[in-house]
Amino acid sequence: MLCAVALALLWPAIGTSDGPLHLGLVTNLGVSLVFFLHGAALSRQSLKAGVSNWRLHAFVQSTTYLVFPLIGIVLVLAIRGALPPDLVLGVFYLCALPSTISSSVAMTSLGKGNVPGAIFNASLSNIVGMAATPLLIGIMVSTGGAHLPLGKAVLDIALQLLLPFVLGQLLRPWLADWLARNKPVISKLDRGVVVLIVYSSFCDSTAAGLWHNYAWWMLAVVFVLVGILLAVVLLGTTWISRSLGFSLPDEVAAVFCGSKKSLATGIPMAKLLFAGHPGLGLIVLPVMFYHQLQLLVCSVLARRYAERAA
Repeated sequence: MLCAVALALLWPAIGTSDGPLHLGLVTNLGVSLVFFLHGAALSRQSLKAGVSNWRLHAFVQSTTYLVFPLIGIVLVLAIRGALPPDLVLGVFYLCALPSTISSSVAMTSLGKGNVPGAIFNASLSNIVGMAATPLLIGIMVSTGGAHLPLGKAVLDIALQLLLPFVLGQLLRPWLADWLARNKPVISKLDRGVVVLIVYSSFCDSTAAGLWHNYAWWMLAVVFVLVGILLAVVLLGTTWISRSLGFSLPDEVAAVFCGSKKSLATGIPMAKLLFAGHPGLGLIVLPVMFYHQLQLLVCSVLARRYAERAA
């Protein structure tokens, strides 16, 4: 991904949405394909296994769509005027995103946590996020005096993300075995589409001259900011889950599902929500930073949880 950003900064013309590679169309098709495969890969049996733990579900979903956005509002009020508007919006966009599925489940498994509960909550979070994230962003944008065509954004998300997801789920009985045999290929395709969207977004921003207007220290500030955000959420989810008397497996699932934000969903959704926006590269930057940090920090945390459970 860093290579994609570097290429976009050095040679942006080739990768713009309407450039010679036609990445606008390619990434749109890629996003729909990825969400179709996500739907086909989601096991209903796994969801059923984790459905009964309502306290865990309420905790994770409220953390994702209530606590995180409230923290985002505080951050926006604190940094508004000090950072470019697109970066400020990107910080709130990060806070409005759903949890990530793959790494939440993987970290929960590594930490000897409640894996069925993690699968259920991470999956539910992504489904809810197709409506909740645009709504939260629409509210935030409108309070700043701007306008986001929310109806069109939700329709685009429904057509490009939700519809392929549902079709994939319907066709799962015929595709499940093939998907199980080709997990590495599916994973590479998923990451490849995300990298292409990041590359195209940064190409568009560079071609529009966006990066010439801002000092690089601002990026360092955003990196530190999302690091503080991750630390606050990890500490908060850990403390609250223990205060609520969660078992250790439930605590592991609550911490990892409640603290994570999905790059795989966030980048494609940003492409739809902020379609044609030259500052898309800035908007997704906090998500990219947070993604890298959460993987590093949570992998260490998962090993510590595993040691406690041993």
